[in-house]
Amino acid sequence: MNALEKIKELIAATEKDAESFYIKKNKAAGTRLRKAYLDIKNLAAEGRTEVQEMKNEK
Repeated sequence: MNALEKIKELIAATEKDAESFYIKKNKAAGTRLRKAYLDIKNLAAEGRTEVQEMKNEK
């Protein structure tokens, strides 16, 4: 569940950048937002691995 918690925290921290990019058209916020999306993707892959390992243990 560690990856899920990290994803939740990252999404909460990224909301301000998303608002700045989509509403205010701030390009620097868009760069930070793209990085956050990449981090979320990597954490999701980590979470999938974690779940698969736990599933195979039983």
